[in-house]
Amino acid sequence: MKSVVISGSRKFKKEMREFAKKLKEKGVVVYEPNLHSGGKEWKALSESYKRFVLLGLTHDHFYKIKKADVVFVYNKGGYIGNSTTLEMGYSVACDKPIYALEEDTEEGCRNILFTGFVKTPTQLIKKLK
Repeated sequence: MKSVVISGSRKFKKEMREFAKKLKEKGVVVYEPNLHSGGKEWKALSESYKRFVLLGLTHDHFYKIKKADVVFVYNKGGYIGNSTTLEMGYSVACDKPIYALEEDTEEGCRNILFTGFVKTPTQLIKKLK
């Protein structure tokens, strides 16, 4: 079975986790973003340390993109934020196919990067074969 890396906004954390869980139940290797919010821990960090942490998180997800066969963008309502846009660009540079939940409602130029659209884990699994 092929592998999938999931990208998306932290505001869809619950939905992305559920989507990933269903893929894993079907035997798909899933790489998920680190969606820990940090709360008080984050606020206590200095600005220079926050930059260091963000750099590490960004490179960690880039590594997951490199390892995965396919990228899936969880973009409920068509929403795609800055980090996901960055990850999409990196995915294209790595020649990875990118599937999304929905079309981008804000920036049509991102839509041209998508290989296709899938609404369910089952539909994505069919694309992996």
